[in-house]
Amino acid sequence: TTEMSNREEAEIQLSELDLLSSMFPYEEEFVVTDQLAVAELKHCAENESAEMPSSKVQFVLNVKPEVTNASMVEFSMACALPFKYPTVLPEITVRSSALSRSQQIHLNSDLKTYLMQNCSGEPCVLSAREWVKDHAAAYIDKERLSSSVTTSNAMQSEDNTFTRLWIYSHHIYNKQKRKNIIDWAKELALSGFCMPGKPGVVCVEGLQSSCEEFWSRVRRLTWKRILIRHREDVSLEGGGHAEIQKQRKFSTLEEKCFDAHGARGNHMDLGQLYHFLEEKGCADIFQMYFGVEGH
Repeated sequence: TTEMSNREEAEIQLSELDLLSSMFPYEEEFVVTDQLAVAELKHCAENESAEMPSSKVQFVLNVKPEVTNASMVEFSMACALPFKYPTVLPEITVRSSALSRSQQIHLNSDLKTYLMQNCSGEPCVLSAREWVKDHAAAYIDKERLSSSVTTSNAMQSEDNTFTRLWIYSHHIYNKQKRKNIIDWAKELALSGFCMPGKPGVVCVEGLQSSCEEFWSRVRRLTWKRILIRHREDVSLEGGGHAEIQKQRKFSTLEEKCFDAHGARGNHMDLGQLYHFLEEKGCADIFQMYFGVEGH
């Protein structure tokens, strides 16, 4: 096959995203989790000389499989499109509260095999979704299903994952928002920090379900621009309190102000932010936020 140009790949990815959003218009079915990457991709498609996007386009497709008596079950497909997609396969992880860990691994490896055999060089997110819709039910743990329906606790699988969200906002000045961020983090047992000013940076870490609840509350407030710039998920082997504490890089959630300067005293000293992140072992995040190596 002839080598595709970055621009062609960007165009194919964009048209596939358009197709998905027209087929699945509701956020509970399809949601793009990194809008910045999409914006960069558009730029790349329109400008031959544009650089490669700095992050992969990421989105989630939710699928209700064809299962009798399991209307409760939902599978989520977290997808990331590498820059060379569709020349290379998409990265897809299927999760569901009805799957045990080993079933989830099994299902994902079978899906990958299917894609390797059937989808080289063509857009294949839709065929992956069809495959999950038709086959996922076969992997469900029947006992787990009956217990999860009785406890109606869809959080089961999420509670063995430790998540850290890096949120970027155009600015955070509003006193009430700043109070909400700290109060909600406390209520949800999340640690991290909030850097108000322009830009605004919020990091929260803790159980996956708590991080997702925090994000859904924060994004409902009015913002000029807010997005998850980066997300880390770590599987908790034991899942106990000690294991969670071990994963934390921050002890509580506090507001961090770094020597403000600027007319409104609102531009933070990014050098100090970099050193703070470096101390916490998160220096690589700085580049994701600001696109330059710190120093």
